[in-house]
Amino acid sequence: MNKITPETILAQMRQMSEAAQNNPIKSTQATPNADFTSAMSKAINTVNQYQSEASQAARSIESGDGGVSLVKAMIASQKSSVAFEAAVQVRNRVVSAYQDIMNMPI
Repeated sequence: MNKITPETILAQMRQMSEAAQNNPIKSTQATPNADFTSAMSKAINTVNQYQSEASQAARSIESGDGGVSLVKAMIASQKSSVAFEAAVQVRNRVVSAYQDIMNMPI
């Protein structure tokens, strides 16, 4: 299990921010659905990974394993909670957009 520290979380946030700023939008018209599908799949896999890390940290705390501190377990739990909430919000926006499109008059 990876060690979760505030420094690693900040480093990941900076890395994601730089990637978002440096990633030019590709003008591919052939596979826009595949790009969205792969992005959503990657996001869901990341949320799953965060949740499994948080569960493992919680189990380590419950069993009394000295390798994981309570602070690290709480950070892992909050990280997975934030990632899950973000995924739920994206899903809600997609469903809302779909409903808006379906309610448009032809």
